[in-house]
Amino acid sequence: MSFSSSPSSPSPSYAHALTPFGWDEAWEAEFAPYTGRGLLPGRVVRVDRGQCDVMTADGIVRADTAFVTPHDPLRVICTGDWAVVEGAGNPRYVKTYLPRRTAFVRSTSSQRSEGQILAANVDHAIIAVSLAVELDLGRIERFLALAWESGAQPLVVLTKADLVPDPVTLAHLVQDVETTAPGVDVLTVSSHTGEGTDVLAAVVAGGTSVLLGISGAGKSTLANALLGSDVMDVQATRDVDGKGRHTTTTRNLLALPGGGVLIDTPGLRGVGLWDAGTGVGQVFSEIEEYAADCRFHDCAHEAEPGCAVLEAVGTGALPERRLESYRKLLRENQRIVAKTDARLRNEIRRDWRMKSAEGRANYAAKRTGRY
Repeated sequence: MSFSSSPSSPSPSYAHALTPFGWDEAWEAEFAPYTGRGLLPGRVVRVDRGQCDVMTADGIVRADTAFVTPHDPLRVICTGDWAVVEGAGNPRYVKTYLPRRTAFVRSTSSQRSEGQILAANVDHAIIAVSLAVELDLGRIERFLALAWESGAQPLVVLTKADLVPDPVTLAHLVQDVETTAPGVDVLTVSSHTGEGTDVLAAVVAGGTSVLLGISGAGKSTLANALLGSDVMDVQATRDVDGKGRHTTTTRNLLALPGGGVLIDTPGLRGVGLWDAGTGVGQVFSEIEEYAADCRFHDCAHEAEPGCAVLEAVGTGALPERRLESYRKLLRENQRIVAKTDARLRNEIRRDWRMKSAEGRANYAAKRTGRY
């Protein structure tokens, strides 16, 4: 079987079956080199212990990933990938996967500081934040940095809005999040009352969305609302702290009845950055705009004269909390990158030595009265 990707060519037999899962002409063109070789395309809907469930034109098949287990953890098969699968045999094998358009990656909690890919080929990154507990703006910024870095469009969804009945209080909470998320839509929803779920369904109908957040954020309840049925298990959150147990233990890809595809993920206890410098800059875009007016192009926004960022903090135009969070995420990202980038690691060490030498010189000058 072979085909051309020109508009006049008929679509292959599997195209119609895979369209609800995001198949399009661009993926068709990517798969073209594998046609006529007894191979089939399919969307990975779940990965579990070296095997994965793949949605193909023949339905869901179980496939072994032994052929695609490289040393680089960022190149392993993950939910959302478009896999190239053996078309016959039992068991079947994933031979490779098509080039990813986007990838949501975080750093692991291991001492090796490896990257972990959570989802691939995502258009929208939905960050679920519960209004049942006090907002953690720093965590939202962290999720946003990873979302922007992935190439997906972030969306912050404030869940359990029915627990904030006062409209004035709710408006203030939304404003706090909007200030934290420049360039990102903020939507309030309540799976209990149905508020906002129709708007969210319209947003996710246009592609693949990944649902992110900590345990207790209401992700599984939100997924059920979008799916129109209780597909995902839901457990009650604790009244004392608003937290919940991991109701989702694997990443699952589901086709939505109103169009679009949803990847539900387990609650993330830790959200470490992974080479997310561009994402951090996007989250704190107003700081980088101020920084463009600093006197020195390499201004660290600490105590330098002519620092436009510090001036904005002084006038109240920029919240000090934002600047502290910006510094924290930049330092964390720099440490992660330095562990895998020898050149940058040497530059950081050289900078530390220079600052240490300057500090010793200043201390000596103070002691001798020459400062």
